Amino acid sequence: MGKGGALSEGVVRKIVVSYTYVAIWIFLSFTVIVFNKYILDRKMFNWPFPISLTMIHMAFCSSIAYLLVRVFRVVEPVSMSRDLYLKSVVPIGALYSLSLWFSNSAYIYLSVSFIQMLKALMPVAVYSIGVLLKKENFKSDTMANMVSISIGVAIAAYGEAKFDTWGVVLQLGAVAFEATRLVMIQILLTSKGITLNPITSLYYVAPCCLVFLSVPWIFVEYPLLRETSSFHFDFWIFGTNSLCAFALNLAVFLLVGKTSALTMNVAGVVKDWLLIAFSWSVIKDIVTPVNLLGYGVAFLGVAYYNHAKLQALKAKEAQKKAGQPDEEAGRLLDNEKEGAGNERKNESET
Repeated sequence: MGKGGALSEGVVRKIVVSYTYVAIWIFLSFTVIVFNKYILDRKMFNWPFPISLTMIHMAFCSSIAYLLVRVFRVVEPVSMSRDLYLKSVVPIGALYSLSLWFSNSAYIYLSVSFIQMLKALMPVAVYSIGVLLKKENFKSDTMANMVSISIGVAIAAYGEAKFDTWGVVLQLGAVAFEATRLVMIQILLTSKGITLNPITSLYYVAPCCLVFLSVPWIFVEYPLLRETSSFHFDFWIFGTNSLCAFALNLAVFLLVGKTSALTMNVAGVVKDWLLIAFSWSVIKDIVTPVNLLGYGVAFLGVAYYNHAKLQALKAKEAQKKAGQPDEEAGRLLDNEKEGAGNERKNESET
């Protein structure tokens, strides 16, 4: 029973650890979304300044990331030239700042549940932009799946009780900018062999976002904040909110590093359903049967897309493994030929 018992115990421990990481990520992601909604919503904390909130997050994350990288040296910085930073990181930082600004702004106008339904369009946006920028191959079956997801989201939008056009435009803009950012990471960083984990990502990208966000902030929100003289900065609210946002980035690193990207996608689906249930039961947002029908269609499309990606990844890995014995056999054959050639050379010399 010794070896079998030890193996079983190890497997159980691994499963428990994986599910713990999933639970932590779901909890933090859930908390940040609801917390942001609470701060920005006019009927709750009533601080409708999404650029300012995002800048607070970026300033906090920049500071902590700097301490972890430069002072405590928990993570080693990536070797990066000034030219590479300006040409690769700065465009990604610009897209990220726009994505965060628009997505946080949407919480002022839309319910948490409806925003999660609109976010189901992310695979559609990533695939479409990938095809346009020639990072993805166009496949008719994949595009048909993207159309089914879009139809599902359209049905959910049709059934939305508190539909707000400007809020939808903001959220769709956030999805488009985030999808472009993900594709540009592949083009500008991954293709050059540069890999950033969430801490180094924040170390390089967060200060860049802070600079970009300061431009619209000066013209859009700063004049309004100056007029709101009665407002007192609540360090407890904004400090806790920023800490949760930073912890979420660490949780992403742990979840992907200790499990897989697919696990994160599945956990994301669970989180979305939990948020919809929370939005309906606690915040008292209206969720209609048409909403759920539309999101159900979109959910099935996203699930099929993730399944297809997993199968493609497995096939690619199997192909690599199949290629390894051939390479080894080739090297052995070359060594044998080289050995035989040396033997003939020695014979001729003697």
